Amino acid sequence: MKEIYNAYHKLYIMKKLSLKSIAIVAIAATSLMACNPLNKMSKYAENIKYNVVPNPLEVHADSVEVSISAKFPPNFFHKLATMSAKPVLKNSDGEVVKEFKELKMIGVEADGDGQKVDFEKGGTVSYTDKIPYDAAMENVTMTIVAVAGYKTKTKEFETVKIADGTITTSTMAQTDARPILGKDNFKKVIPRSVKADINYLIQQSNVRSSELSDEDMKALKAFVENAVANEFVFKGVTIDAYASPDGELTINDNLANNRAKTAGNSIGKILKKNKVEAAKTEGFITENGKGEDWEGFKTAMNASDIKDKELIIRILSMSSDGEKRETEIKNLAATYVEIADKILPQLRRSNITINADEMARTNEEITQLTKSDPSVLSIEELLYAATLSNDLEEKMRVYKLAKTQYPKDWRGHNNVGYIYVLKNDMTAAKTEFDAAAGVNKNATVSNNQGVVALFGGDVSEAKEMFSAASGAGAEVNYNKGIVAVKQADYSDAVSKFGSENTFNSALAKVLNGDNEGALKAIEASEAKDSAEGYYLKAIIGARTANKELMNNNLKSAIAKDSNLKTKAMNDAEFLKFRTDADFAAK
Repeated sequence: MKEIYNAYHKLYIMKKLSLKSIAIVAIAATSLMACNPLNKMSKYAENIKYNVVPNPLEVHADSVEVSISAKFPPNFFHKLATMSAKPVLKNSDGEVVKEFKELKMIGVEADGDGQKVDFEKGGTVSYTDKIPYDAAMENVTMTIVAVAGYKTKTKEFETVKIADGTITTSTMAQTDARPILGKDNFKKVIPRSVKADINYLIQQSNVRSSELSDEDMKALKAFVENAVANEFVFKGVTIDAYASPDGELTINDNLANNRAKTAGNSIGKILKKNKVEAAKTEGFITENGKGEDWEGFKTAMNASDIKDKELIIRILSMSSDGEKRETEIKNLAATYVEIADKILPQLRRSNITINADEMARTNEEITQLTKSDPSVLSIEELLYAATLSNDLEEKMRVYKLAKTQYPKDWRGHNNVGYIYVLKNDMTAAKTEFDAAAGVNKNATVSNNQGVVALFGGDVSEAKEMFSAASGAGAEVNYNKGIVAVKQADYSDAVSKFGSENTFNSALAKVLNGDNEGALKAIEASEAKDSAEGYYLKAIIGARTANKELMNNNLKSAIAKDSNLKTKAMNDAEFLKFRTDADFAAK
């Protein structure tokens, strides 16, 4: 019996010890849980309120920038706890496609770096970040991945969705930058003229033979001969004849008239000799007797080194009476002798001007010569010849002729580059524009170098070139507008586009918040019936909650380009309409 009793007693003791151990372990576990605040934080993490701006996310200047504020409730963030949170973007398959930088927070008594959050009051922390955009970020959700820490322990919170993404409308900007041609200075009618003087002896009006053989008269005769040979159209002859102010006014007036007539007779003979038919027309030669030449006298005095010239000029300004002036000047006896010798003879003259129009080659002649004998054409004729055809290959052929024949004229290289831009060969265009800059770095060439840079995606270089191109033409402002869109300066883009009605100008208005103005611009543009134009109008409909405008234009866009159906389903512009049964992209 004793042995049986001992056995039962031993069993009782062991059982009691076992229950006690279990209780100790349970109490220890409970204490441990009570000392680990992470469980409570995890349990109530859903009470953290996140505010994301913008939501949905947006692309601007090829980047996505986001501002997040997180509001923590009271009695949540343990004084010694830490927390790191990272916004991540996930696609529709739940895969992480992009991560933003990490945000660190700490309790008020915790060590380390981070924004402090009060336990009793709670608090709000703020966060901003910007990352480059890529296409994988178009149809995504933004979630928060958060991990809290306490002493040596950590706990990951349940992932929370806080925003949608991403509106990519700004990336729709079209690179339709405009190059500028080097303009020709070709004129169909080129005014030509020649001037000569016939001088006379005092009180005489006959034309001396020596005057007709002076150099200026020889040049006049040569002009007439050349004009006849090259079929110039003679427009007329003007003769202004003068007398020196050193005699009676009436005599001088008649003398000036007679000098005009004798000069007219001499010119008439030259024209007749060269068989200028137009000279037979009445009034072809206009003879003007101008009387005493006091203005010429004053000009000659100012240009002279005569001792008393300042005094004489004052005399001229004090009176308009010719006889009084003459008397006052003659009173300066010694000076008057010098005037009579140096000044007065050159005033006894007839000024002759012959005007004619040189007629350029006809369009047909110029075009033919570009093929048969381009070497005889001037640079202006070659540049003009290229404008006579709408065929790009023909234009290129002629501009290459201009470049080859006139390598020191920048316009040949520039205009060849211009055609390469139209043919979308930017490598060749760059070579030509750089060559043009080597000859003459001017505003037009700078604009065109900016066009190549913009097509190549170098927005900063393009901006610099367009800045240097200011004043070259309206094209420069338009190109600056494209740069402004790409750099997310939408108000400046609207300003630069001005009254232009293009896809880009409409897009700039949308991005600047002017949906009504954008709709007017796109409807007035050449893009209004394009797939892109319809799609932009659908976006305007979505932004203004005009479902009819949105759906009608989305249908038209997809009819033009079926790829836009997928784009619309992924486009955050239409996010709130995706579940509508009548959404056009479905």
